[in-house]
Amino acid sequence: MPPLRSARRGNELDGAVAEVGPSARGVRGDVSILADLDRLFAIVRAEAGAIDVLFANAGGGEFVPLEAISEAHFDRTFQTNVKGTLFTVQKALPLMRDGGSIILTGSTAATSGTPAFSVYSASKAAIRSFARCWILDLAPRRIRVNVLVPGATSTPGWHDLAGSEESHQQMIDFVRSTTPLGRLGKAEESASAALFLASDESSFVTGSELFVDGGSAQI
Repeated sequence: MPPLRSARRGNELDGAVAEVGPSARGVRGDVSILADLDRLFAIVRAEAGAIDVLFANAGGGEFVPLEAISEAHFDRTFQTNVKGTLFTVQKALPLMRDGGSIILTGSTAATSGTPAFSVYSASKAAIRSFARCWILDLAPRRIRVNVLVPGATSTPGWHDLAGSEESHQQMIDFVRSTTPLGRLGKAEESASAALFLASDESSFVTGSELFVDGGSAQI
């Protein structure tokens, strides 16, 4: 099937579709809203009929210290990162081909403690647990499930985590000093890893975490 992408923000979605080219299709929606997912997969069924590869990549987080965590912050993070991932995969399953590939997006924050990032970290630990269980649920269909784990990556979302220029520079300096390769990752590097997990080159890989983090989670 041709590439199909869903996102909440229309301008970002349009840009991503334009970058892929005329074969791509964009559908605006929110993965935490089940009606949006139903609409998305109805379009997939009508236009493509089946899914070979599903990349559940929607997510986000904010720096909030323990004493300042609100119910709204918790709900917002878990609605997108956990609920959204779960129901994206569940609702895609009737369209998934046997032997297909599901890729989930984890985070180094799930394995390494990060100050003021506990809710996000917990949500990404849930993603790791999903993969461990789902490879058993989906074994009869030979559908592989793996977790792509990017480290700090130079994307608008990562840079927007900083509340000021000073904190932004502190974040960059921290990554450089704690990453063996000494720099932020590039989005293209995570994309290459996702392509590997999507392809037959990883046909005997399931339940794994593929770290694209410059070694930061390994020290």
